[in-house]
Amino acid sequence: MRILLTGGFGFIGSAVVRHLLATTGATVINVDKMTYAASPAALAMHAADPRHIHIRADICDAEAMRAAFAAHRPSHVMHLAAESHVDRSIDGPAEFIRTNVVGTQVLLEAARAYWSALPGPEKAAFRFHHVSTDEVFGSLYPGDPPFTPETPYDPRSPYSASKAASDHLVRAWHHTYGLPAFVTNTTNNYGPWQFPEKLIPLVTLNALEGKPLPVYGKGENIRDWLHVEDHAEALVLALTRGAPGATYCIGPRQERTNLEVVKAICATLDRLRPDPAGPRERLITFVQDRPGHDFRYAMDPSGAEAALGWKPRFDFETGLAHTIRWYLDHEDWWRPIREKAYAGQRLGVKA
Repeated sequence: MRILLTGGFGFIGSAVVRHLLATTGATVINVDKMTYAASPAALAMHAADPRHIHIRADICDAEAMRAAFAAHRPSHVMHLAAESHVDRSIDGPAEFIRTNVVGTQVLLEAARAYWSALPGPEKAAFRFHHVSTDEVFGSLYPGDPPFTPETPYDPRSPYSASKAASDHLVRAWHHTYGLPAFVTNTTNNYGPWQFPEKLIPLVTLNALEGKPLPVYGKGENIRDWLHVEDHAEALVLALTRGAPGATYCIGPRQERTNLEVVKAICATLDRLRPDPAGPRERLITFVQDRPGHDFRYAMDPSGAEAALGWKPRFDFETGLAHTIRWYLDHEDWWRPIREKAYAGQRLGVKA
């Protein structure tokens, strides 16, 4: 396989690249614009690997996308590049529309032109895999059944609306033009190399430094937490087993309230690196809720499990401890990011 993968220096993208290079013979053409959340260190071990080719380009650049297809002749596309932080989308939605909607349309058109000209066997084998989120389905409440591929879309934030639009574009290109494309939607990811603006790394590092642990509202919002390495494995299985036109909901069935997650982080850190000042739950600080904050996300992954032959390896407690140990061991990565204060950007607590 020759895989054109967008956003490969991002949190999930880099996990997928590492998984591909470690477990398959694929060549990865990594198209990444290298925005603030890109982490070259996450793929430093593959910097000299001839199977990892980086193209620094914007997916909104149609000429660059056409050139990437022409030069590298991919057999598959994995589209992960996206603006993904809800709080940032509330502060500045335009960039989310540009990257997530316009960028997806540009990439689809480049892929369609390339795919249309392929010889028969290569054309039949080609796949366009679009990676999306559970947030496109809207909000659940206690007792509601989890999301399935048949759940109507009901996005509530600029971020989720932009991802919903991109999902619709991918399906439209499949149904209108026959492009062999499919969509995966997933739950909240966590794990190594996650940029320190997201809930689990933000709370972990604040707790480590004795700073307030911000929790929106009363901390009652519920998310379903998937370790990024489990997600990467599922995405790679989908690449070869996914059917054009299908949707796969990928999740671990591990729902937790935000407050439960924060308390679990405190307990794990107290065990791994005790604070002389006392248990870290004392640092929990409830802050004004996010506008339009969705109450609950949950996914029914049974269809994906059956079709892809996949189930997660990490339970939440094991995965969280694995993640926190990683942050304790990689201060050289996150400390400079923290000290730069994210280049003046807003610190969110996305969940």
